[in-house]
Amino acid sequence: MTYELHYWPMIQGRGEFVRLALEQAGADYIDVARLPHEAGGGIEAMMDRLEDEPLRPPFAPPFLKDGDLVIGQTAAILLHLGPRIGLVGASEADRIWTHQIQLTVADMVAEAHDTHHPVGVGLTYEDQKPEAARRARDFRETRIPKFFGWFERVLARNPAGPGHLVGGAVSYADTSLFQLVEGLRYAFPNATARALDATPRVAAHATRTGRLPRIAAYLASERRMPFSEDGIFRRYRELDPG
Repeated sequence: MTYELHYWPMIQGRGEFVRLALEQAGADYIDVARLPHEAGGGIEAMMDRLEDEPLRPPFAPPFLKDGDLVIGQTAAILLHLGPRIGLVGASEADRIWTHQIQLTVADMVAEAHDTHHPVGVGLTYEDQKPEAARRARDFRETRIPKFFGWFERVLARNPAGPGHLVGGAVSYADTSLFQLVEGLRYAFPNATARALDATPRVAAHATRTGRLPRIAAYLASERRMPFSEDGIFRRYRELDPG
């Protein structure tokens, strides 16, 4: 079965969490909106599929098509994919715990986004810079350390050892934490470096995950788009003073 991933073709965004899991699993998938128009791809094709879903339309990209099943929301997509591509433990307890970690990653992603759009997503960053400065300060000083501290405890308390978040094998929670750390290193390099100094297991985990052969090959490929100021993680120097 070939999975169809539908997400904006010009940014990493929330779709990148799904891409990383599919890449780590070596799964057969198509990044539909990145295909040429003549091959049935492009943004218009993605939006047509989004709007034409008759019974259970996703709210927005990313969404995944697996046969006749259409799944929206990053965490729900990964909950579905995990057991099918071998990126979650076999027990119900492991599956629920992995999903819980993923939802916590999603919480932090949303907070990172809100540092540059704290008032409204329909406004530009320039329209809300004073509010962004206040929100970013709290994110740097309070929220990054709090989230990283929790991930540090999760790694430390894993009975199989701190190499993975859940059990003794790579899960989609591992690839998602890697992407979260990479995004924050881009957007808040100074604050993230300080937080990682205080959470050495999180730092080591990110390094180790980035060196997994399939992940490393993906990161070095043209399929991996760069971070930019159009995505979730945006670098504004004034929001991350040294």
